[in-house]
Amino acid sequence: MHLLYLDESGHPHDPSTQFFVLAGFAVFERSTHWVEARINPIAERFSPHDPSAIEFHGSPMYSARDDWSGVAPADRVQALVDVLSLLGNAQLQLRVFASVIEKTTVPQDQILERSFEAVAHQFDQYLADMWARRGDAQRGLVVCDKASYEQKLQALSSLFKHKGHALGRLRNFAEVPLFLDSKASRLIQLADLVAYWIFRYYQSKDPRGFQLIEPSILRRGNVRVGLATSVTPATEQALAAIPPHKYPFPNPTVGVAAAADRVLPG
Repeated sequence: MHLLYLDESGHPHDPSTQFFVLAGFAVFERSTHWVEARINPIAERFSPHDPSAIEFHGSPMYSARDDWSGVAPADRVQALVDVLSLLGNAQLQLRVFASVIEKTTVPQDQILERSFEAVAHQFDQYLADMWARRGDAQRGLVVCDKASYEQKLQALSSLFKHKGHALGRLRNFAEVPLFLDSKASRLIQLADLVAYWIFRYYQSKDPRGFQLIEPSILRRGNVRVGLATSVTPATEQALAAIPPHKYPFPNPTVGVAAAADRVLPG
């Protein structure tokens, strides 16, 4: 079983933003413990006696709100870098999936459906490829923040599985999406950071987090297939012309980077 943890950034009906992002990562079921085990020590820096009280949440970390109020900018940035650097852990084999929609390119009432369709289709193909290439029969399950569009996504998943969608039919899903409280799930929190920093790349033209995420976006051969976009030519031109950021991110903490290369128990 592979689990696809998803979260969104932006909102289809918010006139103050141009983009809606649905994004996250897929992980093999037996690796979820090891992802959490690598994130918890980062939380301990800020709450040694109760690390579970710290939630890694993109917007509050960036703007020093909620759990992150009063935390020095350098410490917030280092924590973010250390968490996102886990995407590059060769042993965990995390794969990023995302849909980015510039809201002027899609009717407002279709944005969520189109986003979920694109991400679910590529995740389904990812599972199908395991069977086609290695004879490895894997099922998939989508796990979302319970604050997301629960009823809508469950209905879409059932519809796509039984009646199909514009890109085909979901054939490898074990169940409709499940919803968890992000406070209780480090993996949902990682999905939140992925969605938020992809959103910042498109909305604010801030490439720093995206540069950590991009190498883990699913590829088929040399083609990047895990990121589906519907954006205007003007946006594509703006992204191509982004200058280096005035405040680049630091490297991951040495201990975190070393842990990412250790072989996991079977």
